[in-house]
Amino acid sequence: MAAVRSKICGITRVEDALVAAEAGADAIGLVFYPPSPRAVTLRQAQAIVAALPPFVTTVGLFVNASRCDVGEILDALPLDLLQFHGDETPADCDGHRRPYIKALRVRSGEDIAARCLEYRNASGILLDAYVPGVPGGTGEAFDWSLVPRLLSKPVILAGGLNAQNVHSAIARVAPYAVDVSGGVEAGKGVKDAGKVRAFIRAVRGA
Repeated sequence: MAAVRSKICGITRVEDALVAAEAGADAIGLVFYPPSPRAVTLRQAQAIVAALPPFVTTVGLFVNASRCDVGEILDALPLDLLQFHGDETPADCDGHRRPYIKALRVRSGEDIAARCLEYRNASGILLDAYVPGVPGGTGEAFDWSLVPRLLSKPVILAGGLNAQNVHSAIARVAPYAVDVSGGVEAGKGVKDAGKVRAFIRAVRGA
């Protein structure tokens, strides 16, 4: 089985990005959604991206952003990958000159396989917990048995993950990658270096 990749999302500080990179994270996530307590300004994001070593993928997270707003960020910041975490249609996600992943919130009765097929140009599908009125970052896990074993896109598993449960999550879902934010924090938007390192170790040991 191929190694499971890891993404540390909701990075707001240069020092946290460097800890994630040093620990072996494959990607870091920058939140461009102002209502989020983990949102970054363009200036913050530029400083973080400039400080990263090579081969760490930078992911920009957007929630129902206008095409103009996404374009302004991309004109000023060399992001590698886009993550659409709202109600974006396939047409909304396409045409930004970057690969993208689409987040889907999982709940009972949802046909995840059919939803994956809708986003045929996505590089992957991120599966997160469904919490009414909240697009993500809730820190809540969902029932992993709801994830079909064979999907048309690589799966990035998110939602309530931490160093204690990620091994079980990987064993149950066999995702391409895992995504964590609140599970490695000391506070909203402030990562705990020890938790970040423990999470990456747990992923690599799965």
